[in-house]
Amino acid sequence: MFALPAWLRWNDRRSVGFVILAVVASLIPDIDLWLVAAFPNQVHHHGVTHTVLFVTSASVVGAAIVAGVFTDQLDEWVGTERLDRRQVFLSSFLAFFAGGLSHVFADMLSAPDISTPIEPLWPLVDGSWGIDLVWYNNWWINFGFFAAMVVAHVVAAYALTPPERRRRLSPF
Repeated sequence: MFALPAWLRWNDRRSVGFVILAVVASLIPDIDLWLVAAFPNQVHHHGVTHTVLFVTSASVVGAAIVAGVFTDQLDEWVGTERLDRRQVFLSSFLAFFAGGLSHVFADMLSAPDISTPIEPLWPLVDGSWGIDLVWYNNWWINFGFFAAMVVAHVVAAYALTPPERRRRLSPF
């Protein structure tokens, strides 16, 4: 959902790449599920990895890696304009940030009382910000939201991309 504005900014493979990177980045806050196994007394789910501070930090690191390693490949893949490392860093940062924030926001809507509290504004604001609007394991809601977002991205891509450039939307 947070990656939809990419279609307003670009109308080719840059938007496709932005959305793909945002989807992948949306999984990053759940790294705490792996960390809790290694550090059970120091890490808990919905802890520091579910904060704006962590998402921002991870976005800077992820964007630096993407810009440092993949700029030439992305420039060749996009093919419609010249991309430099600064552009790739900024676009990648925004994609990581959009994906990470979308995850934190979704968890705020589905953080039940039985789960550990989510504190997205830590360390600036101390306290839980969960709304408990939907149950996070309800596959109808998860699939429905996923399907709605796929449709929204396809419609946005089709509606905002000029007909002569639509063939450039394919990631292959």
